[in-house]
Amino acid sequence: MSKRRISKNAVATMGEERMSILARMSEETLAGGRDDLARRYVSLARRIGMRTKAKMPADFRYCKKCMIPLVPGISCTVRLTGGKTVTTCRRCGWLKRVPYSKERFG
Repeated sequence: MSKRRISKNAVATMGEERMSILARMSEETLAGGRDDLARRYVSLARRIGMRTKAKMPADFRYCKKCMIPLVPGISCTVRLTGGKTVTTCRRCGWLKRVPYSKERFG
């Protein structure tokens, strides 16, 4: 008897589900004050994403330098300057700049 294979789409779907659970858990533990556990959840979610070739949930952001979830007001500051959204990590000072269209939001 041969092994039963799981399709790549099913593997990616399972990976996305597990990554979203870990992302939610990391934000909850960060709010509870457990930075080390939040970092562990982010690193596990990244490993699952690499292994299953799934993308990280769109609404989840994390610092690429210190692996902490970026929650505005708790672990990061968000500013709108000159057509860019600038997110600054409060732990390590890492900056993420994302352009935005003024017409779309104005």
